[in-house]
Amino acid sequence: MIFALTSASVDAQKIKQTTARRAPSIEGTDTYKSYCAVCHGPQAKGNGPAATALKKVPADLTTIAKRNGGKFSATDVEAVIIGQQALDSHGSRDMPIWGPIFRSFSADGGVMKLQVTNLVNYLKSIQAP
Repeated sequence: MIFALTSASVDAQKIKQTTARRAPSIEGTDTYKSYCAVCHGPQAKGNGPAATALKKVPADLTTIAKRNGGKFSATDVEAVIIGQQALDSHGSRDMPIWGPIFRSFSADGGVMKLQVTNLVNYLKSIQAP
């Protein structure tokens, strides 16, 4: 059984960990809404309903390129999502490592790779100018 942060409890600002469910599709927008928005917010600004319960404020995902000299590295973003690269800002890694969770939904590793690629492309598409 794989657990993931999927919702926030308003009571006592505690995070509810539940078994991850499949997103409606593997499209980037659906993946973001299903797994990322709870912390990063519906507009990816770092203000999701679970944000206040975390030790560190979630990143504003619309400024990834801006924080990296105007460049969006799909490789680096993918590495963070699937857990190959840790970020200092995550401290104890409150952010779930999504690679194994997405992989658990399908025995076909290509589906997981496509889902992550679609998510990365979505994040690239919402970068602030």
